[in-house]
Amino acid sequence: MELNFALRGAAVLAMLPLAVQAAAQELDSDIAAGGEVFFSSDSDDTEIVRTALDFDLDNRGEDTRYGIRLEKAWYDPSDTGTRERERVFLRAQDAGGEWDWSALIGTDGDTIIGAASIHDNSAWRKEAFIERDIVVTPRGLDEGIYSTFLGAAIDLPADENNIFTVLAGVQEFTGDNVRLHARGNFVHVLDRELGLSAQLRTRYFRSTEPGEFDYYSPRWYAQAMPVIQMRRFVGGWELVGALGVGAQRDATSNWRRSDFANVRVRSPRNDQNWQVYADLIYTNTPGDSTVASVDYNYFQTRIGFTRRF
Repeated sequence: MELNFALRGAAVLAMLPLAVQAAAQELDSDIAAGGEVFFSSDSDDTEIVRTALDFDLDNRGEDTRYGIRLEKAWYDPSDTGTRERERVFLRAQDAGGEWDWSALIGTDGDTIIGAASIHDNSAWRKEAFIERDIVVTPRGLDEGIYSTFLGAAIDLPADENNIFTVLAGVQEFTGDNVRLHARGNFVHVLDRELGLSAQLRTRYFRSTEPGEFDYYSPRWYAQAMPVIQMRRFVGGWELVGALGVGAQRDATSNWRRSDFANVRVRSPRNDQNWQVYADLIYTNTPGDSTVASVDYNYFQTRIGFTRRF
């Protein structure tokens, strides 16, 4: 993947607020403009670059917005050459009531893609979600192989410092493969003022048609990972860091080490209504687009901004 793809996208994002400011003066609404650059790379020589332009006709903060997203994506799966796709989404999000919900629903020109979720705000938090996207492998992009993941989760608080979460889901792939998912997390708050918690994250899935196409699909996969996470607000900035080391295996391998690291930062809204964010993830947990070699690793980053008018 050539770097100029990302540079071109970043240049377009930088010009977006200038174009929107004139429109904001004509509308009596909390409109906003923004953009995002996404990049990922893994040891299977798969690279992805996505640039997105966002325009919200109504934006009242992080949890309430209605607008559109225009996206350009460059996929280079397993170093087999770049495939380009244009994607467009309607996006909506609302919070503050008994139920919070969000939706990013669109198309890549071939089929419906996106994600949607809804959850309540009770102590026993319940959530339902659906996600659909293309499988980023050579056959996935060339033959149009998609996955649709439907699931539900519930929080089970033991007390104010200990929470269990269980999740069940079904993931259907183009073809005959159906994957059943089960996940269980335990969170223990170590220091509420520091935002420090110790967690145990576990997951398991089982496929009905393992190895059907060229995406990672063993008969079954299991993982258990202890994680330390800190989430703090410093001068209005939200800072999150998480580090995990555990074990994983699948139907064709023995137990091996599983690593995870995540750093997130989000700025407060300044006097000019600018806000920026960044997110970095490293893991050696295989995804759908990998062959899951023993020394597999994956890195992704997102950098974006929002300007409210």
